[in-house]
Amino acid sequence: MGILHEARKLGLPLMNVVRFKGMPILEQLFLEEKLLRTSSDNWCIVNDGTNTPSIVMGLSGKASELLELGFVLRDEVPVIRRFTGGGTVIVDHGTIFVTLICNKDDVPGVQPYPRSIMSWSGLLYGQVLRGIGDFQLRENDYVFGDRKFGGNAQSITKNRWIHHTSFLWDYEVKNMAYLKLPARAPEYRLARDHSEFICRVKEYLPRSLFVEKTTKALETHFSLQPVNSETIGAVHEGGFVHTTSLLTKQELKDALASSLESIAHSS
Repeated sequence: MGILHEARKLGLPLMNVVRFKGMPILEQLFLEEKLLRTSSDNWCIVNDGTNTPSIVMGLSGKASELLELGFVLRDEVPVIRRFTGGGTVIVDHGTIFVTLICNKDDVPGVQPYPRSIMSWSGLLYGQVLRGIGDFQLRENDYVFGDRKFGGNAQSITKNRWIHHTSFLWDYEVKNMAYLKLPARAPEYRLARDHSEFICRVKEYLPRSLFVEKTTKALETHFSLQPVNSETIGAVHEGGFVHTTSLLTKQELKDALASSLESIAHSS
Protein backbone atom coordinates (compact mmCIF):
# COMPACT_ATOMS: atom_id res chain seq x y z
CA MET A 1 0.00 0.00 0.00
CA GLY A 2 2.89 2.37 0.84
CA ILE A 3 4.59 1.89 -2.56
CA LEU A 4 1.29 2.32 -4.40
CA HIS A 5 0.62 5.54 -2.46
CA GLU A 6 4.10 6.86 -3.28
CA ALA A 7 3.66 5.95 -6.96
CA ARG A 8 0.42 7.92 -7.16
CA LYS A 9 1.98 10.85 -5.35
CA LEU A 10 4.93 10.96 -7.77
CA GLY A 11 2.72 10.37 -10.78
CA LEU A 12 4.79 7.37 -11.83
CA PRO A 13 3.24 4.09 -13.01
CA LEU A 14 3.85 1.05 -10.85
CA MET A 15 6.21 -1.70 -12.04
CA ASN A 16 6.54 -5.09 -10.36
CA VAL A 17 10.13 -6.32 -10.15
CA VAL A 18 10.83 -10.02 -9.79
CA ARG A 19 14.28 -11.57 -9.60
CA PHE A 20 15.39 -15.11 -10.30
CA LYS A 21 18.74 -16.87 -10.22
CA GLY A 22 19.31 -19.72 -12.65
CA MET A 23 15.70 -20.03 -13.82
CA PRO A 24 15.57 -22.29 -16.91
CA ILE A 25 15.17 -20.05 -19.95
CA LEU A 26 12.21 -22.07 -21.27
CA GLU A 27 10.35 -21.53 -18.01
CA GLN A 28 11.24 -17.83 -18.06
CA LEU A 29 9.88 -17.42 -21.60
CA PHE A 30 6.67 -19.22 -20.63
CA LEU A 31 6.26 -16.82 -17.70
CA GLU A 32 6.97 -13.74 -19.80
CA GLU A 33 4.48 -14.67 -22.49
CA LYS A 34 1.79 -15.34 -19.90
CA LEU A 35 2.41 -12.03 -18.13
CA LEU A 36 2.36 -10.13 -21.42
CA ARG A 37 -0.97 -11.62 -22.49
CA THR A 38 -2.87 -12.15 -19.23
CA SER A 39 -1.61 -9.51 -16.76
CA SER A 40 -2.42 -5.79 -16.81
CA ASP A 41 0.62 -4.83 -14.70
CA ASN A 42 4.03 -3.55 -15.72
CA TRP A 43 6.83 -6.03 -15.02
CA CYS A 44 10.59 -6.15 -14.86
CA ILE A 45 12.05 -9.65 -14.73
CA VAL A 46 15.73 -10.14 -13.95
CA ASN A 47 17.12 -13.66 -14.26
CA ASP A 48 20.77 -14.08 -13.32
CA GLY A 49 21.86 -16.92 -15.59
CA THR A 50 20.17 -20.10 -16.77
CA ASN A 51 21.56 -23.39 -15.53
CA THR A 52 21.46 -25.40 -18.76
CA PRO A 53 23.11 -24.05 -21.92
CA SER A 54 20.31 -23.58 -24.46
CA ILE A 55 19.87 -22.12 -27.94
CA VAL A 56 17.00 -19.66 -28.35
CA MET A 57 15.72 -18.68 -31.79
CA GLY A 58 13.25 -15.96 -32.75
CA LEU A 59 9.69 -16.79 -33.72
CA SER A 60 10.47 -17.05 -37.43
CA GLY A 61 13.91 -18.60 -37.01
CA LYS A 62 14.79 -21.69 -39.07
CA ALA A 63 17.14 -24.15 -37.41
CA SER A 64 18.56 -25.34 -40.74
CA GLU A 65 19.71 -21.81 -41.58
CA LEU A 66 20.88 -20.70 -38.15
CA LEU A 67 22.42 -23.69 -36.40
CA GLU A 68 25.25 -26.16 -36.88
CA LEU A 69 22.78 -28.98 -36.35
CA GLY A 70 25.32 -31.80 -36.39
CA PHE A 71 27.03 -30.34 -33.30
CA VAL A 72 23.70 -29.43 -31.67
CA LEU A 73 22.35 -32.98 -32.03
CA ARG A 74 25.65 -34.56 -30.99
CA ASP A 75 25.78 -32.56 -27.76
CA GLU A 76 22.01 -32.64 -27.17
CA VAL A 77 21.74 -28.86 -26.74
CA PRO A 78 18.11 -27.79 -26.18
CA VAL A 79 16.73 -25.54 -28.94
CA ILE A 80 13.84 -23.20 -28.14
CA ARG A 81 11.71 -21.10 -30.48
CA ARG A 82 10.51 -18.11 -28.46
CA PHE A 83 7.35 -16.03 -28.90
CA THR A 84 9.23 -12.84 -29.85
CA GLY A 85 11.16 -11.87 -32.97
CA GLY A 86 14.88 -11.19 -33.10
CA GLY A 87 17.91 -13.34 -33.70
CA THR A 88 19.46 -16.49 -32.31
CA VAL A 89 21.48 -16.72 -29.11
CA ILE A 90 23.06 -19.38 -26.97
CA VAL A 91 22.52 -18.69 -23.29
CA ASP A 92 23.93 -20.20 -20.11
CA HIS A 93 25.00 -19.32 -16.56
CA GLY A 94 26.98 -16.37 -17.95
CA THR A 95 23.90 -14.66 -19.41
CA ILE A 96 21.94 -11.99 -17.54
CA PHE A 97 18.35 -11.61 -18.73
CA VAL A 98 16.39 -8.39 -18.26
CA THR A 99 12.79 -8.25 -19.44
CA LEU A 100 10.48 -5.24 -19.49
CA ILE A 101 6.74 -5.79 -19.99
CA CYS A 102 4.86 -2.51 -20.19
CA ASN A 103 1.44 -1.04 -20.83
CA LYS A 104 1.93 1.29 -23.78
CA ASP A 105 0.13 4.15 -22.01
CA ASP A 106 2.53 3.92 -19.05
CA VAL A 107 5.60 4.85 -21.11
CA PRO A 108 4.87 8.34 -22.50
CA GLY A 109 6.42 9.22 -25.81
CA VAL A 110 7.04 5.61 -26.79
CA GLN A 111 4.96 4.38 -29.70
CA PRO A 112 4.07 0.66 -29.84
CA TYR A 113 6.51 0.04 -32.69
CA PRO A 114 9.86 -1.75 -32.60
CA ARG A 115 12.01 1.27 -33.52
CA SER A 116 10.41 3.53 -30.89
CA ILE A 117 10.76 0.90 -28.15
CA MET A 118 14.37 0.20 -29.15
CA SER A 119 15.23 3.91 -29.01
CA TRP A 120 13.70 4.24 -25.54
CA SER A 121 15.58 1.17 -24.33
CA GLY A 122 18.83 2.61 -25.70
CA LEU A 123 18.30 5.76 -23.61
CA LEU A 124 17.49 3.63 -20.54
CA TYR A 125 20.66 1.54 -20.81
CA GLY A 126 22.57 4.68 -21.70
CA GLN A 127 21.73 5.79 -18.13
CA VAL A 128 22.84 2.42 -16.77
CA LEU A 129 26.17 2.47 -18.62
CA ARG A 130 26.94 6.18 -18.56
CA GLY A 131 30.71 6.65 -18.45
CA ILE A 132 31.33 2.90 -18.89
CA GLY A 133 32.90 1.86 -22.17
CA ASP A 134 31.63 3.35 -25.42
CA PHE A 135 27.99 2.29 -25.10
CA GLN A 136 25.80 2.61 -28.18
CA LEU A 137 22.59 1.23 -29.62
CA ARG A 138 23.58 -0.03 -33.06
CA GLU A 139 20.74 -1.28 -35.20
CA ASN A 140 19.01 -3.59 -32.69
CA ASP A 141 22.02 -4.41 -30.52
CA TYR A 142 23.70 -2.93 -27.48
CA VAL A 143 27.42 -2.53 -28.11
CA PHE A 144 30.60 -1.22 -26.59
CA GLY A 145 32.29 0.39 -29.59
CA ASP A 146 31.64 -2.11 -32.35
CA ARG A 147 31.31 -5.22 -30.17
CA LYS A 148 27.93 -6.58 -29.20
CA PHE A 149 27.10 -7.50 -25.61
CA GLY A 150 23.29 -7.36 -25.60
CA GLY A 151 20.74 -8.87 -27.97
CA ASN A 152 17.12 -7.73 -27.97
CA ALA A 153 13.74 -9.07 -29.01
CA GLN A 154 10.20 -7.76 -28.78
CA SER A 155 6.54 -8.60 -29.09
CA ILE A 156 3.79 -5.99 -29.30
CA THR A 157 0.10 -6.49 -28.57
CA LYS A 158 -2.76 -4.00 -28.80
CA ASN A 159 -2.09 -2.33 -25.44
CA ARG A 160 1.19 -3.82 -24.21
CA TRP A 161 4.70 -4.64 -25.30
CA ILE A 162 7.65 -6.70 -24.14
CA HIS A 163 11.30 -5.87 -24.66
CA HIS A 164 13.72 -8.51 -23.44
CA THR A 165 17.48 -8.59 -23.54
CA SER A 166 20.13 -11.25 -23.06
CA PHE A 167 23.32 -9.64 -21.79
CA LEU A 168 26.60 -11.47 -22.34
CA TRP A 169 28.05 -11.14 -18.88
CA ASP A 170 30.35 -13.99 -19.89
CA TYR A 171 30.30 -16.72 -22.51
CA GLU A 172 31.99 -19.98 -23.46
CA VAL A 173 33.86 -19.57 -26.74
CA LYS A 174 33.23 -23.23 -27.63
CA ASN A 175 29.46 -22.68 -27.51
CA MET A 176 29.65 -20.27 -30.43
CA ALA A 177 30.39 -23.27 -32.67
CA TYR A 178 26.68 -24.20 -32.47
CA LEU A 179 25.70 -21.03 -34.34
CA LYS A 180 26.13 -20.37 -38.04
CA LEU A 181 27.00 -16.91 -39.30
CA PRO A 182 23.50 -15.59 -40.06
CA ALA A 183 22.67 -14.70 -43.65
CA ARG A 184 20.97 -11.53 -42.38
CA ALA A 185 23.40 -9.86 -40.01
CA PRO A 186 23.74 -6.26 -38.77
CA GLU A 187 25.63 -4.09 -41.23
CA TYR A 188 28.17 -3.10 -38.58
CA ARG A 189 29.13 -6.76 -38.06
CA LEU A 190 31.15 -6.62 -41.32
CA ALA A 191 31.12 -10.44 -41.61
CA ARG A 192 33.19 -10.82 -38.42
CA ASP A 193 33.07 -14.23 -36.74
CA HIS A 194 31.51 -14.54 -33.29
CA SER A 195 34.75 -14.08 -31.33
CA GLU A 196 35.50 -10.78 -33.12
CA PHE A 197 31.91 -9.53 -32.93
CA ILE A 198 30.92 -9.95 -29.26
CA CYS A 199 32.35 -8.94 -25.89
CA ARG A 200 31.80 -9.65 -22.20
CA VAL A 201 30.04 -7.19 -19.87
CA LYS A 202 32.17 -8.49 -16.96
CA GLU A 203 35.15 -6.68 -18.47
CA TYR A 204 33.40 -3.36 -17.82
CA LEU A 205 31.60 -3.57 -14.45
CA PRO A 206 30.67 -6.00 -11.63
CA ARG A 207 27.63 -8.20 -12.11
CA SER A 208 25.72 -6.95 -9.06
CA LEU A 209 26.41 -3.32 -9.98
CA PHE A 210 24.97 -3.83 -13.45
CA VAL A 211 21.65 -5.10 -12.01
CA GLU A 212 21.62 -2.37 -9.36
CA LYS A 213 22.19 0.38 -11.95
CA THR A 214 19.47 -1.09 -14.19
CA THR A 215 16.83 -0.91 -11.46
CA LYS A 216 18.04 2.59 -10.55
CA ALA A 217 17.51 3.74 -14.14
CA LEU A 218 14.01 2.24 -14.17
CA GLU A 219 13.13 4.34 -11.13
CA THR A 220 13.17 7.44 -13.32
CA HIS A 221 10.21 5.98 -15.26
CA PHE A 222 8.39 3.75 -12.75
CA SER A 223 7.76 3.27 -9.08
CA LEU A 224 9.28 -0.17 -8.48
CA GLN A 225 7.61 -2.77 -6.32
CA PRO A 226 9.59 -5.93 -5.47
CA VAL A 227 7.54 -9.10 -5.92
CA ASN A 228 8.37 -12.51 -4.50
CA SER A 229 8.85 -14.93 -7.38
CA GLU A 230 6.67 -17.51 -5.64
CA THR A 231 3.65 -15.19 -5.67
CA ILE A 232 3.44 -15.09 -9.46
CA GLY A 233 1.94 -18.57 -9.56
CA ALA A 234 2.53 -21.56 -11.79
CA VAL A 235 3.19 -20.54 -15.37
CA HIS A 236 1.15 -23.42 -16.80
CA GLU A 237 -2.04 -22.93 -14.83
CA GLY A 238 -5.23 -21.49 -16.28
CA GLY A 239 -5.12 -23.28 -19.63
CA PHE A 240 -2.84 -20.65 -21.23
CA VAL A 241 -1.36 -21.85 -24.53
CA HIS A 242 2.22 -20.71 -25.10
CA THR A 243 3.69 -19.87 -28.49
CA THR A 244 7.19 -20.59 -27.18
CA SER A 245 8.20 -24.19 -27.82
CA LEU A 246 11.07 -26.62 -27.29
CA LEU A 247 12.03 -28.23 -30.59
CA THR A 248 12.00 -32.02 -30.55
CA LYS A 249 14.99 -34.13 -31.55
CA GLN A 250 13.00 -35.28 -34.60
CA GLU A 251 12.41 -31.68 -35.68
CA LEU A 252 16.14 -31.02 -35.44
CA LYS A 253 16.96 -34.20 -37.38
CA ASP A 254 14.47 -33.22 -40.09
CA ALA A 255 16.03 -29.74 -40.28
CA LEU A 256 19.49 -31.28 -40.64
CA ALA A 257 18.28 -33.59 -43.40
CA SER A 258 16.71 -30.64 -45.19
CA SER A 259 19.93 -28.67 -44.88
CA LEU A 260 22.05 -31.51 -46.26
CA GLU A 261 19.61 -31.98 -49.12
CA SER A 262 19.86 -28.28 -50.02
CA ILE A 263 23.67 -28.49 -50.03
CA ALA A 264 23.55 -31.58 -52.27
CA HIS A 265 21.23 -29.85 -54.77
CA SER A 266 23.36 -26.72 -54.90
CA SER A 267 26.63 -28.56 -55.52
